[in-house]
Amino acid sequence: MVCFRDSELDREARKWSWMGINKDTFTRTIGSGPYKWKYNVEHLGFKYHGNAIMASLGLVALRYLDRDNAYRRQVACWYDDALAGYAAVARIPQREEVLNSRHLYQVLVEDRDEVVRKLNERAIYPGVHYADNTGYRMYQYAAGDCPRAAAASARVISLPMHLGLTEEDVRRVAAALGEIC
Repeated sequence: MVCFRDSELDREARKWSWMGINKDTFTRTIGSGPYKWKYNVEHLGFKYHGNAIMASLGLVALRYLDRDNAYRRQVACWYDDALAGYAAVARIPQREEVLNSRHLYQVLVEDRDEVVRKLNERAIYPGVHYADNTGYRMYQYAAGDCPRAAAASARVISLPMHLGLTEEDVRRVAAALGEIC
């Protein structure tokens, strides 16, 4: 979901997400006059608009957002506690004054790919969010321009972070990670 305070930015984003068309279906439906259906394609856009099924799922999920985010913050606290004794696992600091959703729990480790492989052997499947953009072909012209991003990219892993995790699961992941590192 993208929201803008500026109504002009909102209109522009809607056009980009609706293939460059300057009127959505709802606007064309409720419009008046014989040409209410008529629209213009102002620029090449993308098919990024949602549909009714996505909207209804989102509306239901919004009811649980605060509860789900609170649980993710609890899981992050469990990780913080469980990883506190492992000097080889660097946790990504969080700003205290920000209420973070904690949809990711990231750490920095040496020899990241080997750590991921060894975690996988223990049926633990971390992710990598996010790789340095200059490693992608589209951005190769800029390779080397972001040394801090490249250094973090080589070390970052995202530990399992979802609503089905228990404190015991987190302790198991943390113990395995600490042992491997």
